[in-house]
Amino acid sequence: MNRLFSSLVLFVLLMVAVPVRAQEKPFIVEYYYQTRWGYADEFLALFRKNHLPVLQKQIETGRIQSVRIDKPRYHATEDGRWDFRVTIVFKSVAAAHDSAAEPAIIKQLYPDQEKFKREEQRRFELLIAHWDVPLVPVE
Repeated sequence: MNRLFSSLVLFVLLMVAVPVRAQEKPFIVEYYYQTRWGYADEFLALFRKNHLPVLQKQIETGRIQSVRIDKPRYHATEDGRWDFRVTIVFKSVAAAHDSAAEPAIIKQLYPDQEKFKREEQRRFELLIAHWDVPLVPVE
C-alpha cells in the first residue's frame, strides 16, 4: 500500500511538473520597424537611448534572456522593407506577457519623465510601420 501511495504521489508531481517546465521554454518575438526615409539613424539613436536600457535591465531581472538588433544588408521592395528587427528572447510566454515591472524600471532609469515621453513619442513618429512576430519552433 505504501509503495502504491508513493507511486501515486510521484505520478501527481510529474503531472504538475511537466506543464510547469513546458511554460518555462523561451519565447521569442521579433519586432520589425520601418522608418520614414532618411530617419533610420535618428530612430536607432532614440531606441538605444531610451528603450534598449529598459530591455537590458529586464535581462538583469531575468524576464528577458537576450536582445538582438539587426538591419538588412541590402534594400528590399517597399512592400517588404523593414529597417530594424529587434529579437527578444523572453524567459517564457508568461514572462513575455508580464510587463508589470517595466514602469518602475522606466522611472528609475529616466527621472525626467516628460523628456522621456517626448523622446519616445518622437521615436514612434519616425515610423511608417511597426509589427511584432511571435515565433513558434517547428519540430
